[in-house]
Amino acid sequence: MADALTQLKERFARITDLERISRVLSWDQQTMMPPAGWRHRGEHLATVRRIHHETLTADEIGRLLDEVGELDPESDDGAFVRLARRDYEKAVKVPTELRAEMTLTATEARTIWVKARAESNFELFRPALERTYDLRSQYIDCFDPIEEPYDILLDDFEPDTTTASVTEVFAELKAELLPLIAELKDEEVDDSFLTGTFPIDAQERLAKEVVALFGFRTDTWRLDPTEHPFASGAGVDDIRITTHYDPETMKSFFSTMHEYGHGLYSHQLPRHLERLPIGGPCSLGIHESQSRMWENLVGRSRPFWEFFYPRAQEAFPEQLRGVELDGFLAGINRVKPSLIRIKADEVTYGMHVILRFELEQDIIHGRVAVPDLPEVWNERMHEYLGVDVPNDAQGVLQDTHWASGSIGYFSTYLLGTVMSVQIWQKIVEDVPDLEEQIERGDFAALRAWLGEHVHSLGRKFPPQETLRRATGSTIDPKPYIAYLRAKYGAGVAA
Repeated sequence: MADALTQLKERFARITDLERISRVLSWDQQTMMPPAGWRHRGEHLATVRRIHHETLTADEIGRLLDEVGELDPESDDGAFVRLARRDYEKAVKVPTELRAEMTLTATEARTIWVKARAESNFELFRPALERTYDLRSQYIDCFDPIEEPYDILLDDFEPDTTTASVTEVFAELKAELLPLIAELKDEEVDDSFLTGTFPIDAQERLAKEVVALFGFRTDTWRLDPTEHPFASGAGVDDIRITTHYDPETMKSFFSTMHEYGHGLYSHQLPRHLERLPIGGPCSLGIHESQSRMWENLVGRSRPFWEFFYPRAQEAFPEQLRGVELDGFLAGINRVKPSLIRIKADEVTYGMHVILRFELEQDIIHGRVAVPDLPEVWNERMHEYLGVDVPNDAQGVLQDTHWASGSIGYFSTYLLGTVMSVQIWQKIVEDVPDLEEQIERGDFAALRAWLGEHVHSLGRKFPPQETLRRATGSTIDPKPYIAYLRAKYGAGVAA
């Protein structure tokens, strides 16, 4: 058995290497590659995906899994075997060529999406999106029929989670968010200073300054500009985060903090297991809990800005010199329904995610056709947020996820947001002077707690078990709702 286990680990180490090669190729495509190179890059990625899939689905993997059998589920080896078996059993149901075609289509679709968004032209993007959904339907058909086919897509991003359970959480949130938005959306808050002139060179300096403060190390991290921010990398010592600079706003500051949270999670995963499935991130929901925590619970808090606001004023004197800290905090925490998800405040953000989660299911079930997406999108933005969408670029084309083939991803943003508050409450309980540390610009204890209680677990346990071990509870929207009520209930940003 020991020899079989060793052989199994060696094979999965190579599978992990192939996955990381794909990540670096994708990162290059979105940051440095000449735009016309997408045709070559699509073939490169499809080839790597073929090799990855063929390696994962090889008969020898199945034989080794049978020989190893079941091990202690609490041990690293037991968790590795469980995950290896799970990944293998899912992969063998999917033809290699379908996997390669999904990868190739995603590369082309993303290139078309960049142009379509720049031109605000959904029709340009529509054929690629139809092909993407067609391939996802073929992917669903590879598995045994189930009552909710969307579960198959959701499981790729949030394992062991069902559409029904997410819908239940979101229904509870929706019932609270809609009246809270109605209460707060008309409050008079001056945030005019957040729009104007924000020189990109100053934004770049400030972005580098804040991630360095958080714990960015130049020998293991990169920060680069891109069209739509994301985090990637090839291992715990190769962390690549990105941001998008808008010369008229400072939104890049918050997206940079968001991606830092992703990067820190990847940087603090268990080093001794990093080439095995067990050493990877637990789920996209857990991943998003980390990014949303740094973006909001740190990045929009008073303790952080008590320390950092003078630096922001120095970077943007034209916009911020005459704005007191209280006014700045009120401005960056203002509740105001808006068009763009990544610019949304903490209260309205959830409705952006719920809209996308519902639309994905509508398309999979045939309730909405891809050509009708812009119209339905605009109707629901008005229904949920009272916002009128002026064009496709600020509506249905704003996110890269559908172009990249990530159907089933969006719900993890809100699941992660909910879990971030549960995790934060436990951190504050364990580190009672956390706010005072943040006011001094000291984030070592926060990083250490996350490393010990979340990051170091990797993928050893399912997402909800990982959350339970960190906080004592599985996902519960009530702490998040209470947090929003406490922060905004009096109409004053905390």
